[in-house]
Amino acid sequence: MKLADDDFTLFGLPERFALDRPALDARWRELQAVAHPDRFAHEGAAAQRIAMQWAVRLNEAYARLKDPLRRAAYLCERRGAAIDAERNTAMPADFLAQQMHWREALDEAVDTSDPEAAVQRLDDEVAAAERALLARVARQLDDEGDAAAAAAGVRALMFLNRFRQEVERRLELLESGRT
Repeated sequence: MKLADDDFTLFGLPERFALDRPALDARWRELQAVAHPDRFAHEGAAAQRIAMQWAVRLNEAYARLKDPLRRAAYLCERRGAAIDAERNTAMPADFLAQQMHWREALDEAVDTSDPEAAVQRLDDEVAAAERALLARVARQLDDEGDAAAAAAGVRALMFLNRFRQEVERRLELLESGRT
């Protein structure tokens, strides 16, 4: 293993979106046991520094691979399809219309007889759309080899993720009695 290895090589996993999460977790624990800086406490500063670099690298790779959205973005980038979400915000018209509908529904939910239930229903609907889109991105990456389409899906998932965070904040406010 080398620090410069890609995340999949580092963990000995095939470069695919679908992965065996228990295998990833087990491999991370194995690698951490070998590279943990505490194992090098009695060695020189150079060995401790290298161990720290390995621990950081392993933790970064593990965090990226265990998160489906980050893993999808990583795969797109590795396959030459930059996510570039800061500059590439173009979305299909139907996706933008759906976003507007959901935002209006979130704003209108506070005026219903049961705002918490209305916001929860909206969250459930958006979560279902998010799962469906993630499944489509997985197919595009693993089965179709269409990283460009998957990258567009990842950008849409980023929008959905931010919106779901807004919905969660709204739910927390409603549950605490503030609107």
